[in-house]
Amino acid sequence: MIKVGVFYPHSQGSKFDMKYYLEKHIPLVRQVVGPALKSVAVEQGLAGRTPGAPMTYVAICHLLFDSVEAFQSSFGAHAPEIMGDIPNYTNIQPIVQISEVKI
Repeated sequence: MIKVGVFYPHSQGSKFDMKYYLEKHIPLVRQVVGPALKSVAVEQGLAGRTPGAPMTYVAICHLLFDSVEAFQSSFGAHAPEIMGDIPNYTNIQPIVQISEVKI
């Protein structure tokens, strides 16, 4: 099992429309990627590690797939459409990491 993490770093002047992300973008991803996508989790940042510290990430999304190949073949074919939707909800350049789930 692999997890694709999409991280949206917090910075001065960043915007992120969580309502759009949850109601439009994630359903788009689910629709075009199809059954290769096993599950999705979305987190909204609240704060940093110490009291009063700003959040590190405005949002984090975790996408689970059986393999890197399953991710690449299902997501890759629709990457322009998925990536083209990003300006509709944020001005943040997301950071993507593919990880192998161990536990």
